[in-house]
Amino acid sequence: MGDWPFETETPLHKLETIYRRLTERLTTSGFPPSALRPVVDAWFYALEGDALAAGAAEENLADEVERLMTARLTEVSRHAPSFATALREYRTALTSGDEGTAAAVMAWLGGQPHVAASARRAVGVRGDLDHFGAFGFLQGLLTVLRDSGHKGLFVVLDEVETLQRVRSDARDKALNALRQLIDEMHSGRFPGLYLLITGTPAFFEGQQGVQRLAPLAQRLATDFTTDPRFDNPRAVQVRLPGFTQESLVGLGTTIRDLYTDGARDPERIRAVVDNAYVSDLATAVGGALGVAPRLFLKKLVGDVLDRVDQFDDFDPRQHYALTMKAAEMSEVERNAAAGNADEIELDLP
Repeated sequence: MGDWPFETETPLHKLETIYRRLTERLTTSGFPPSALRPVVDAWFYALEGDALAAGAAEENLADEVERLMTARLTEVSRHAPSFATALREYRTALTSGDEGTAAAVMAWLGGQPHVAASARRAVGVRGDLDHFGAFGFLQGLLTVLRDSGHKGLFVVLDEVETLQRVRSDARDKALNALRQLIDEMHSGRFPGLYLLITGTPAFFEGQQGVQRLAPLAQRLATDFTTDPRFDNPRAVQVRLPGFTQESLVGLGTTIRDLYTDGARDPERIRAVVDNAYVSDLATAVGGALGVAPRLFLKKLVGDVLDRVDQFDDFDPRQHYALTMKAAEMSEVERNAAAGNADEIELDLP
């Protein structure tokens, strides 16, 4: 999932919206968002391959695919029978050449609201996806992903601390929805799902965040009283220590090496933007702002690597001087660039 404001575009207490955003942003190594339809098509292709490998004759292929589909969606059908029904009707629409119905069914499978009533009637489904149905649809999606050759689904709920800005009743519902999702994962309902939740310490430790719901706080409780060097990376919660100058340089060289994969002259890029230059650039950005990975990477890729790749005579040591404008900085970065706190003039009464 991408980075959406939970309190507006993707309210966490509405799991049907979370599922819809997930399918809208679903990507695979071969397909950009939304990869839902290609994934479903690949699933049916895989079922056909399995049926043929099992000895099914061409004239009986459709029946064997139907049998395999029913068998693999047995568990999903217990919780979301309409998911399996919609998959069958999607295949029927494709086979008959009815692209309009196929597209409408796929939109409904993706949790899109306001799908034409005529299309829903044609496939025997009713209404829009609701909060509780979203769990069943997620389970169905994981089944389809697994059987079409994917290892699983990686979902990121980013900046969940924004929940602290919503009304208390919506916040409580969102925290409980998060608790429900975690419990369902621990029960084994969603094999192949990896859920990453990011937030500030205030969200995980403060009274307006996770601590507001005791059952959720218990599930996420992690001991951070020991030396950070001995943090357990297998714990349910992981502390992010932030970048140091050394790790920033390491990040820069990794990005440089990744960039060369699609460059015209990889060897020239490695020679001109060598480790020493990456270190000098990180030091220059750090001297102005402290450790600022966002701006450092922006300068490294947009101002340096792109130019070295496009212009054969560009040498950043000769032709580039680091500049940072206030408009491209965040508020925190602008404050850091303002200098020492003792140098800031305050208008006090």
